Amino acid sequence: MPVATWNGREIARSDDTVVVEGNHYFPADSVDPALLEDSAMHSNCPWKGVASYKTLVVDGKRNVDAVWYYPDPKSAAVEIKGRYAFWKGVTVA
Repeated sequence: MPVATWNGREIARSDDTVVVEGNHYFPADSVDPALLEDSAMHSNCPWKGVASYKTLVVDGKRNVDAVWYYPDPKSAAVEIKGRYAFWKGVTVA
């Protein structure tokens, strides 16, 4: 079962991830919302759409924009709607 960790803390765990371009997209309900802060960051993918970001906060440490998601993905990526992916030092194993 894939588990995402950062700063010694489990961020997400689920046997229902969707892997796209090598990234595990975890169901939103598998992530503790207390660990997430909203971010104004956005990026655009030609086939997935506009990504939004969140900052991880664990034990007072912040990992800015380490979480991304597609609130309204294009039809080619509809399977990742409502899911979070991680980078910037977050380990998924």
